[in-house]
This record gives sequence, structure tokens and C-alpha cells, in this order.
Amino acid sequence: MPTNSKAGRGPVRRWDLIARARVALDGLEHLVGGMGTAALALIALAGLAMTVLLCLIGVGLLVAPTALRALHAVADRERVRLSHWGPELIGPEPPPPGLRDALASPATRRELGWVAGHATFGLALAVLGLTLPFSAVRDLTFPLWWWALPAQEANDSSLGLWVVDDLPSAVAVCVFGVGYIALFLLLTPGMARLQAWTGRRLLTADPGTDLALRVAQLTATRAAALDAHAAELRRIERSLHDGTQNRLVAVTVLLGAARRAVARDPATADEVLDRAQGAAEQALSELRAVVRSILPPVLEDRSLSDALTGLAASCPVPCIVDADLPGRCAASVEATAYFVVAEALTNIAKHSGARHATVTVHRRDERLHLDITDDGHGGADDRGGSGLAGIRRRAEAHDGLFDLTSPPGGPTTLKVSLPCGS
Repeated sequence: MPTNSKAGRGPVRRWDLIARARVALDGLEHLVGGMGTAALALIALAGLAMTVLLCLIGVGLLVAPTALRALHAVADRERVRLSHWGPELIGPEPPPPGLRDALASPATRRELGWVAGHATFGLALAVLGLTLPFSAVRDLTFPLWWWALPAQEANDSSLGLWVVDDLPSAVAVCVFGVGYIALFLLLTPGMARLQAWTGRRLLTADPGTDLALRVAQLTATRAAALDAHAAELRRIERSLHDGTQNRLVAVTVLLGAARRAVARDPATADEVLDRAQGAAEQALSELRAVVRSILPPVLEDRSLSDALTGLAASCPVPCIVDADLPGRCAASVEATAYFVVAEALTNIAKHSGARHATVTVHRRDERLHLDITDDGHGGADDRGGSGLAGIRRRAEAHDGLFDLTSPPGGPTTLKVSLPCGS
């Protein structure tokens, strides 16, 4: 609850600082991922330059189509990376086989512009983003090892502003480390967005192609939505048929037996009525459980964070929930997120052999991102009829993204990204 007292502002400021640090670390992760594709882009750019030189002697005309296909593959890798961190990028078809047709393609020209920018400017941003935290660690730990440096190198650490010849002068170098941390918190998110800008601007498909691919994608997701809906109806039908209906039949039978026993043996009738009441209470409890599985009331009464905290508390495996949700999403999105976490925790408890699990939920770029991690034995697979396949169908029905990483031996990480407004 907001407060104007001095005692209340401290925790708020600490939370703001933690949130800013989280955003900065997320930006650093983007920059590191971008450094990988920037290195590939640099190799592709060098290959294209070599191809142009070979064209002067005629040999390059033979390898130019291969170089353009390699460029397209590198661009596709960047599209996949950017799609994991925001709206999905749908790429164009591979370049035509003929060199003339490939160079005439607008998509190829845009990829050439992207590779030139990402291999230079994008790589420079990634190197700068990595330099800031390393420089901060170097200067903050400087008092521990300054004595091992030659005098000239020690003085260079103070940028020549003072002579470093004792411990107090070495401790003063820590001021630069604090400055690097401040720059890291302030600049890293913007640098990550700037690094991704060229890819989001140049690596989209042509409008006509994009529309055709989008129609195909929506057709597939609509089919997934219908399958998910049918599966949910089958689950509700099984729950009502196997549980609640059988309980109600038992209540009916017991009430009939109690009515016949009233005239003959009232004591027996009381016992039968007690059993009927117990069966009715169990049927009511099972019916409530089915209703809660359709749309948990806590989502309506409180928030997604509270609902996920309740799931973690009831999970047999110790689970930590880290939710950073400044606002509410659409009810269907929150219900899907609840289902994803509930099904994932159920799988963890039944199959993973894990000792700990973590659920991280945050909202970024108008998408809701869920990360569920456990330290179990791994080997999870979403193929077939498992609960993970149901999670995939649910995510795809919302035009969301699903990514499962579960090597043998663990850990298992499930990532789901949902558009907030769908």
C-alpha cells in the first residue's frame, strides 16, 4: 500500500532498484545473445566481401548464391533470437537460386543491410555492454590486488587523477566501479533495444509474404485452440462422470436405503443418512474442484501472482515464485498462465524427482513471460499425449511461444510467452 512516511519509502526504493537491476541484467542477456549472432554476421560479411573480390576474376559468381543462402541462415538465427524476446519475426523464403533474382529480391537487400549494421554496430554495443560489468568488478576489487601491479599500471587505474601508492588511494578507485554500475543500470536496457532495432526493422518478410505466412500460422493456432478446447471439455466430462456423478448416485442409493430403513430400524437409518451426507459433501467438494479448474476464483478475486503463490504452496516440491506484474492481463491469458504453471508443477512433482522448483513471471514488451525451472533428472519431452503437449497447445492457441529445455540429468526449463492482450 502506498505511504508517505519515510519508513515506507525505503522498501519502495529498494524494490525499484531491484527491478532496475533485473531489467539491466535482462538487457545484458540480450546483448550477449546478440553478440553471438553478431559474430556470425561478421563471418558472413567477411564471406560476402571475399565473394565480391572473387567476382573480379569470375570465380565469385559461382559461390555467390551459396554466400547469400548462408546470409539468409544467419538472418534466420537472429529472427529466432528476437522472437524469443518479443513479438515473433516471420522471415521470408530463402533467396532464389539465380544470382540476379536473389539480388533483385527486396528481402535479400534488407538482409545485406542488416548484416552490415549488426556485424559492426551490433557487435560494438555487445562488447560495450559486457565491458561495463567487468570494469565494475575490476575497480570494486582493486584494493585486493593493486599491490601486485607495477606502479605505472596502478596509477593508470586512477586515470591519472591521483597516485596509487597505498591502501586508501587504492580504495578510492572503487568510486569508478560504482560509476560503472550506475552506467550499467542506466544504459544496458537501451543498448539492448538499439542492438535489436536493425533486426526488427530489416528482417521482416515482405508485406504480402508476411500476410500469407500469418494466415497459415493463424490457421494452425486456431486448430490448436479447438483441440485444446476439446481436450478441456473431455477433462471436465471425465471429472464429472468419474467423480461427482458417482458420488451423487451413491447419495441417491443411500437415501433410498435410509427411507426404507426408517420404519424398520431408525438406528440403521441414521447411519445410512450419515454416509449419504458424507457422500454428498465429497461430491460438492469434487464439483468445486472442477469449477476451480475451469477458472480459478482467486484470479477474479485477487491476482495472478496470488494464484501462482497458492499453487506453489500446495506443490509437494518446494517452489519459489518470483512474479513482477505491474498490471493485469486479459482474463483468458491469466487463466492460461495459471494452467501452464499448475500443469508444470504437477509434472515436476510426479516425474522429475526434483528437490526445488522456481517459477518466474514477468511482463515485458506487452507479453507475459513464464519460466518454470526444476533441478530434477531432466529428459522431459512434450511429444505424445503428455501434459507438456497440453501446455504447448494452450500456448499456441493464444499465439504464444513454447520452449522446453530438458537435457538428461537436468535441469529442466520450460518457457512460455503469451501476448498480454489476447
